[in-house]
Amino acid sequence: MPFIGAGTRAVSCGKIEEHPERTPPLFEIIFLGTSASAPSPKRNLPAYLVQHDEYRFLVDCGEGTQRQILQSGIGFKRLNRILITHGHLDHILGLGGLLSTFMRWESIDQLEIYGGASALERISDLVHSVVLRGARPPMPISLIPVKPGVIFDAADFSVSAFPVNHRGPDCYGYLFEEKGRQPFLAEKAEALGIPPGPLRGRLVKGESVTLEDGSIITPQMVTGEFRPGARLAAIGDLGETDSLVDLLHGVDGLVIESTYLEEEREMAKQFSHLTARQAAAFASQIGAGKLMLTHLSRRYRDKDVLAEALAVFENSSVARDFDTFTIKRED
Repeated sequence: MPFIGAGTRAVSCGKIEEHPERTPPLFEIIFLGTSASAPSPKRNLPAYLVQHDEYRFLVDCGEGTQRQILQSGIGFKRLNRILITHGHLDHILGLGGLLSTFMRWESIDQLEIYGGASALERISDLVHSVVLRGARPPMPISLIPVKPGVIFDAADFSVSAFPVNHRGPDCYGYLFEEKGRQPFLAEKAEALGIPPGPLRGRLVKGESVTLEDGSIITPQMVTGEFRPGARLAAIGDLGETDSLVDLLHGVDGLVIESTYLEEEREMAKQFSHLTARQAAAFASQIGAGKLMLTHLSRRYRDKDVLAEALAVFENSSVARDFDTFTIKRED
């Protein structure tokens, strides 16, 4: 996979990389809860944080997430965007406690909660009828219904929602995608006689420039090969993966559930969940870079879940609470 640099500026379909020597951008995943349905002594209910530069997204918010945030040391700063995969209680009940904490001693300018319509209806009841009960919220709270497609767009990356099949309507996964980059090659600029300063700056912005001798220099004359950005698929509960093969082909990171082992495949099908083998087979099918299994049942040992996945896909990990992974493009 191609290497990606940082320090970029927009141009056409991607970016021109002004400072390729800087640390490459990446997505960081911090697991806060990795249990399925009910907590265990070592696993809290579903939640994980995705970070990219200064941006932070909480994916799901199971009961007790606020304590996990404190224990992890990541803090509440800039924790103002929450992506809900679906409206089952084990994925949303922590919103009540988190909002209650914000009301008492945390300062956040605004809170955005993204999710399907049915999930947001349930969350609205939780927030307004149970937590606030007529009180004024401590910050503006926006419940944002998602549809398939881009739901958040920043200078260097975007987040898209895509439907998944689980029990009930409006279940979604989220795809984090860095925008592609082209390295600005200083040696080419030197060879063409382009001095450091405003002319190079315009080229980095994607503009053509004219030199004193009348030569016209285009951005393509001083840039390297286009390098696609890293892609991370963040998925909650689901019962089938065939509909996602084309969309998620070649993702660098895949967070996905693994509620059952293959010996209980029929039960997994009944409740619209996956086995560890099914999740690993999907990772192999789409050529994923890294597989991170979560949403584990208390009935299984970690080593058995991992063994089943590794037999199919070698770059598999079973996530534990407070595990951290980084996803980036490599050479």
